[in-house]
Amino acid sequence: MNPSDYIKFYDRVGKINGWDFSNVKCVSEGIKWDFYNEVMKTCKRSDILLDIGTGGGEAILSIAESALLLVGIDQSTGMIDTATKNSAKSGVPNVRFLKMDAENLEFPADFFNVISCRHSEFFAKEIAKVLIQGGTFHTQQVSENDKSNIKEAFGRGQAFGTKAGTLKHQYITELSEAGFSDIQSFECNVIEYYQTAEDLIFLLKHTPIIPDFGRTEVDFQMLQQFIKENQTEKGIRTNSERFIITAKL
Repeated sequence: MNPSDYIKFYDRVGKINGWDFSNVKCVSEGIKWDFYNEVMKTCKRSDILLDIGTGGGEAILSIAESALLLVGIDQSTGMIDTATKNSAKSGVPNVRFLKMDAENLEFPADFFNVISCRHSEFFAKEIAKVLIQGGTFHTQQVSENDKSNIKEAFGRGQAFGTKAGTLKHQYITELSEAGFSDIQSFECNVIEYYQTAEDLIFLLKHTPIIPDFGRTEVDFQMLQQFIKENQTEKGIRTNSERFIITAKL
């Protein structure tokens, strides 16, 4: 999936569900953290928070009480439309959503106390520009070995064949070069059990785990074989591998 195709795909998903997978039935074992709980721990009620790649806004709407003002940005018009609708439904008064590219953060310098970014690209120098001195940046990203058995079954997938730790080391280096210090990273590999084939299909159709999943009948044949080989009493087994980076400016 090239960048142009990914942007179109991401925008389409934004219009459908805003990155909301709450209806997908999945049981996880070995969870070490909840990312936005970690973000909340560093927030004061007087803080201004920026969330990069906010998707449908469900996450920051759920932590709105932790800061004075929360701003969510996303490059996708579909995502921002969904986030705006979610905000209106919630009645939360201190959250704003803007369409904006993470590569060009159009905010005043030294404006935010805390910046978060979950499963979205970020640019360390842009973050350093708009974060106050002493501010905190948090990111959670998808590791290369995420959904490893699915990608192996299909012979393709997001970061398939890329050395484990590549993205984490790249981001740590970029943050250091942008002037961040006290950079800490944590990793977690969770076992997941999807309860039905429909749950797994929804995941694959609404994420870039397997690019262009479902465009050919062969994909569904491969999926049937994967389910047969990974079906357990708890559900269809795979993994969710993530890393967190926390850095101070």
